[in-house]
Amino acid sequence: MPFAEFPTSWVQAKTLEAIVEPYDVIMLDAYGVLNVGEVAIEGAASRIASLRECGKKVMVVSNSAAYPKPRMMERYARLGFDFTPSEVVTSREALVQYIEQFNSMKWGMMLNASHGISDLESVNAECLTDEPSTYDAVDGFLLFGADAWSDERQEMLEGSLRKKPRPVIVGNPDMVAPRERGLSREPGYFAHRLADKTSVKPHFIGKPFKEIYDLALSRQSLKLEPSRVLMVGDTLHTDILGGSQMGFDTALVMKHGLLSGFDADKAIKRSGIVPNFVIDEI
Repeated sequence: MPFAEFPTSWVQAKTLEAIVEPYDVIMLDAYGVLNVGEVAIEGAASRIASLRECGKKVMVVSNSAAYPKPRMMERYARLGFDFTPSEVVTSREALVQYIEQFNSMKWGMMLNASHGISDLESVNAECLTDEPSTYDAVDGFLLFGADAWSDERQEMLEGSLRKKPRPVIVGNPDMVAPRERGLSREPGYFAHRLADKTSVKPHFIGKPFKEIYDLALSRQSLKLEPSRVLMVGDTLHTDILGGSQMGFDTALVMKHGLLSGFDADKAIKRSGIVPNFVIDEI
């Protein structure tokens, strides 16, 4: 993926209200923007409603790969959001679409099956457990969600890959995610860890990579100029980097997500990733 051309400076605003006028489509990250864990951010649902009233199309573009679409939609409804299924694009959907080209392979999945696997019935796969033989019996690995994962399972995965390198496809590139009690370790964390300890180079699906944005754009009825899209998120290395690489304008949210309590200017300078806007919340 080519390097992004970042703005040379950014504009500070309190909320989206002050900056959305030039855009047709507003793409929003979920965690840290709409919700923190299972709690909606105050005022987020009403902001979505006001964006619709202004004629804006809204989409959720999320690296949440641990849950099937019906479970995601139930959550958003419970939190007070009125998104339709076509407005919610997840890296889980992008991953399932990507692996259609490998239809002869059997996969081992990093996934808590209790969340539901109805959307994975066409995939020849089984969940990785505490049984070591499971890891050696598959042709590759899909890293969806880490909420049931453990360091012991990670060591079995790394050991199996050292013995026999195989593809590892990561459905959530995030290293961490904001939860009610702090930050959780996500599949991206474990993918980078196994890359450091084996010869395998994981393939990432999700922000900041192109597949998930292409999937989101494919759901628009008209071809969009990238400059008419605004990507809104709380993470520089996924939301802002990915949006910029697609040619979108970007807005970094500071109050509730990964950078809550940090100085925006210092974080931006340290990363070298520059958004068009920095806002407190949506």
